[in-house]
Parts: sequence; structure tokens; C-alpha cells
Amino acid sequence: MTQASPGDVYERLRATYPDAHCELDFDGPFQLLIATVLSAQSTDKGVNKVTPALFARCPDAAALASIDRAELEEIIRPTGFFRQKAASLQGIAEALVASFDGEVPKDIDALTTLPGVGRKTANVVRGHAFGLPGITADTHVMRVSRRLGWTSSDKPEQVERDLNAAFPEAEWTMVSDVLIFHGRRCCNAKAPACADCPVADACPSVGK
Repeated sequence: MTQASPGDVYERLRATYPDAHCELDFDGPFQLLIATVLSAQSTDKGVNKVTPALFARCPDAAALASIDRAELEEIIRPTGFFRQKAASLQGIAEALVASFDGEVPKDIDALTTLPGVGRKTANVVRGHAFGLPGITADTHVMRVSRRLGWTSSDKPEQVERDLNAAFPEAEWTMVSDVLIFHGRRCCNAKAPACADCPVADACPSVGK
């Protein structure tokens, strides 16, 4: 294993995944917020199959807040945990209408006042809908950054702080996207493809 800085390893990963991006389909902050909530314990591809019908029926927070719960559950059923997700989505929509005139706020403290919205979801929205840098400490980012030795924590907020300290602020959103792409395509949870990894020579977890 060669000694390489997080910045050097990241640049190699970014070169490997030049098209790294948020894989949820969305048009604007509201759609991305709702799609991100639906993506919990589901695939982005699965969410993308459901959201066209959802957003045709509920184009804004007011419509989502007022839709019949049973109808909403049926639309989002394929994403799994549809009853809990329906309750979360309507809680978010109601809060947007009541507190933010139906608009998704940019401020992370305001975003995280929405029911069930934590920093991970807030940073997805800020990074990809508003262009405001943020580390998305999802399962892929946490797993890959631990394997690379960039953090030793399994706490999302600590991982976010560690990566914030390791990279320039302007790169935070892209760091997340690149790590997510690498986690999905190579460094997966159960059987990482170390033999095919572009940064295996700089990874302290190869073969472990």
C-alpha cells in the first residue's frame, strides 16, 4: 500500500467516475426532498419509477399535504415501507405549507426542522437542488470513507465532520457523489471488488 493523501485518492476516484451525480430524477428542491425520503431502504431506480406518477398527482407541498393517505400509499407502495413513508411525506408537506409558504428552505437548520429530515437528507437537497456544498453521510459514504481510513467513526455527523475537514468546501458535494458511485459500483458492502479498485494500492482495507 502506498501512502496517499485523501485529496490524491479522491482525485483518482473522481477521474474514475467523471459522471458521478445524484441518481434520483428530480426537478427542483421539492421533488428532490421527496425523492430522497422515498429512497430510504429502496434503490434510486425504484424511486425513479414511482416519482413521475407521484409528482403528476402532487406537484407541490399543498397537494401532497391534502392527498388521501390511502391513495398516496398506493402510489409509493413499490418503494417499500410505504405506510411509514406516506406519513413522513405528508408530515413534511404539512410543515412546508405551515412554516415555509410551501417552499423548501435552503438553510440546513430550517431543513432539519422538517419531520424526519436529518442532515443526510438536508445535504442531498442543499448540494443538488441549491448548489450549496455538503457531505452526504449515507451508508456508502460512511463505508467507503472508513475503508479508506478517512474516518474511524460509524456516526454520520462525525463522518461528515471528518470529511469536511479533509476536503475543500467546494468539493463536498462531489466527494459524496464520487464515494456513492464507488460504493455502488466497486466497494460494496458484502464483497468489495478490491481486485478491480482503482485506489486499491492506497487503501488500508484491501483484502480485509
